[in-house]
Amino acid sequence: MVLSISIYVVIFLVSAKQLRKSYLLHEQQPYQDYLTSYDTKPLTVIVPAYNEERGIYNSVRSLLSMNYPEYEIIIVNDGSKDRTLPLTIEKFSMKPINYPVRKRLLSKPIKQVYQSRTNPNVYLVDKENGGKADALNAGINLSQYPYFCSIDGDSVLDRNAFLKVMKPIIESNEKVIATGGSIRIANGCVIKRGEIMKIALPKSPLVIMQVIEYLRAFLIGRNGLSKFNLLLIISGAFGVFNKEWVIKSGGYRTDTVGEDMELVVKLHQLIKDQKSDKKIIYVPDPVCWTEAPYSTKILRRQRSRWQRGLFESLWNHKHMIGNPKYGLVGMASMPFYLIFELFGVIIEVIGYFIVPFGLLFSMINLPIALLMFSLSVILGSFLSMAAVLLEEWSVNRYPTKKNLIVLFLYALTESLWYKPMTVYWRFEGIIQAFQKSSSWGEMDRKGISE
Repeated sequence: MVLSISIYVVIFLVSAKQLRKSYLLHEQQPYQDYLTSYDTKPLTVIVPAYNEERGIYNSVRSLLSMNYPEYEIIIVNDGSKDRTLPLTIEKFSMKPINYPVRKRLLSKPIKQVYQSRTNPNVYLVDKENGGKADALNAGINLSQYPYFCSIDGDSVLDRNAFLKVMKPIIESNEKVIATGGSIRIANGCVIKRGEIMKIALPKSPLVIMQVIEYLRAFLIGRNGLSKFNLLLIISGAFGVFNKEWVIKSGGYRTDTVGEDMELVVKLHQLIKDQKSDKKIIYVPDPVCWTEAPYSTKILRRQRSRWQRGLFESLWNHKHMIGNPKYGLVGMASMPFYLIFELFGVIIEVIGYFIVPFGLLFSMINLPIALLMFSLSVILGSFLSMAAVLLEEWSVNRYPTKKNLIVLFLYALTESLWYKPMTVYWRFEGIIQAFQKSSSWGEMDRKGISE
């Protein structure tokens, strides 16, 4: 308990200091120079789409209005069973073309490549179903530019997001080979024509808790780890990568459900194996808005899948854990994920069963048990409320005091109902990993844009 509290408090303090540095920076001026700079590398935006008919049009339309000097958009239809393919062809006036494909990464066969008549920098790839990782590999094979950005098919970006997420790459003279932005929950927001018109909280308690969870994961967790180049995850919903480094690492692995973490760990391994000084960082300001699960059924599938992905990545790279060859990644970051994110779930679930029996048969000291429980609740609530505070202190995406009060009140209740529920689902994910389950599960979406 002491170790856990100490680590999370240190990460919070590091994150707060990092965010404070960029507090009150002018929104436009630091990025305008990059619009005309030769150092701003062209970018390929890859949008893997499987059954995304409800959100694909507005997501791509929002990408077309981004502030960035040169980029292309490659939509990869991964064998969708709905109207994703015909809808995209219709909405963007797509025509079949003969497009040269350099198959540098393995992927399922491509049936046809299309190009938009109205927006020549927009392409559509129709391929056999192979999963999200396979779709991303296919997009990389077709990409023309040295950097690519992976975007989920239901996501909406802030207009300056590309400039902001590319800024560390440009300023480091390409020493940074991968960056990830923040993910925010779009449920409850007003989005029209692929653009955020009004930011608001959702009404569902289940989704509000996910808002808090995302704030904590990104503003505290990833921001703190990024400071020391210990970041092991760049969200698949929004990340930018150096294409050549990704190809050298073997691309996205298709036999895991955690392809985003798997790729980042492989890049860290490649960096250390080549004795390079390249970095992978998190940028808190560029924001990607995405639809969160609105039912316990869908959320359960998502959290079980995430935990499976964590297990598979740690298992696939177990030789790195505790290995001095891989620096702080092997000695600190991977053991942290192993102990607190993987084993911690198992220990917590066991505790939920042991404590009631221990109290019933007088095998547990009640005052000590209550003290430990109180510390656990206080720690969880503190981290969640701290994340809300950092949101208000830095990015300030939720403008009204009512929103902040709601977030604070819900943060107090997290350990009482939301955390036990998600811990159980994550435990299911570990069991599924041992059973070698490869199923993603259907992720039904309502759509976030009008």
